[in-house]
Amino acid sequence: MNDYPSLKLNSGKEKSLQRFHPWVFSGALAKDIKHSPEGSLVNVEDNKGNYLGTGYVQHGSIAVRILSFVKTEINQDFWNNAVQSSWDMRQRLGFTDNTLTNCFRLMHGEGDYIPGLVIDYYAGTCVIQCHTSGIYAHRDLITQALINVLGKQLKAVFDKSFETLHGAVPEAANGFLYGQQEDKMVLENGHQFKVDFTTGQKTGFFIDQRDNRQLVGQYSKGKTVLNTFAYTGGFSVYALMHQALQVDSVDVSKSAIELLNENMATNSPNATNHQGIAADTFNYFKTFETQYDIVILDPPAFAKNRGAKHNALMGYKRLNMEGLKYVKKGGLLFTFSCSQVVDSFTFNQTILSAAIESKRSIKILHRLTQPADHPVNIYHPESEYLKGLVLMVE
Repeated sequence: MNDYPSLKLNSGKEKSLQRFHPWVFSGALAKDIKHSPEGSLVNVEDNKGNYLGTGYVQHGSIAVRILSFVKTEINQDFWNNAVQSSWDMRQRLGFTDNTLTNCFRLMHGEGDYIPGLVIDYYAGTCVIQCHTSGIYAHRDLITQALINVLGKQLKAVFDKSFETLHGAVPEAANGFLYGQQEDKMVLENGHQFKVDFTTGQKTGFFIDQRDNRQLVGQYSKGKTVLNTFAYTGGFSVYALMHQALQVDSVDVSKSAIELLNENMATNSPNATNHQGIAADTFNYFKTFETQYDIVILDPPAFAKNRGAKHNALMGYKRLNMEGLKYVKKGGLLFTFSCSQVVDSFTFNQTILSAAIESKRSIKILHRLTQPADHPVNIYHPESEYLKGLVLMVE
């Protein structure tokens, strides 16, 4: 039980919560929530006073994010149970004692029933990203829960929430909440990667492409590969280690290319068939004419919110039209979107439009998504954010 203040919904607005969707939109509330402090805990009720869920307030279109559909106190026990549940699931899936892969997502926001919280595990270091002030207020309890649950398998906890809070907590700063670790060397399917969790993108590495990188590797033997938006070279390392003939990696960030080259050298010290190119992908397409057996398009999220969706779709279409030009006849295009507001159907239709304008015969070989440590909450389809297609281009 708890004694948190209550927020009532307008009549008929309780149905989504009764279906266990964890978001309450501002238009569903009977009263404005400006009087409720950002991040404060509340109970949500229907217009008759029946309890629906407990969550935290956020001043925006999503007014409340639900942490529990059972009336409970959000205390240390709550966080212990949440972390334990997520850890147990990864243990059952074989992530926690895998000798070939020692990095995985431990907490995936709504997918693990904790909206606004991401935790990635890197060989003993947990990197936390709080996407909301409501979660940030509980970071010390979350850290203690990690200590309680992981025990000796936890060496450090690093808070990397400054970027994801977008100014919602002015005093927020990245730093260690427990222990102290330098940037990590981790294993993924036996390949080595240096993870820059202090200054790198997201939590330092894009763990969500693990399975899709493995698929690229399977197709790469004897092939030429172009990896765009390459970041620190995940796809490139897999291609090279699976005996690709040549791998070219393009990313606009010079520091990312430096770390990419370091990762390539770590995995294949004597390789001469890789080239790291610091350039904007669209500019690179304008100046380069070589075609490849495999082209990988894995851009950052073009749409952060629904207002940017139209422009994002135009961007995906343009990118794929350009990318298709650089695929040899009979070659493969791996194309992705990580924009949550772009659903699979819309993404597929956008790729269809690009294919039509390219005037090439194209077959879909694979439909790709995120791996099992990034679970999708069946009541929250938005948690399925990663979409991908593997296309054979004639």
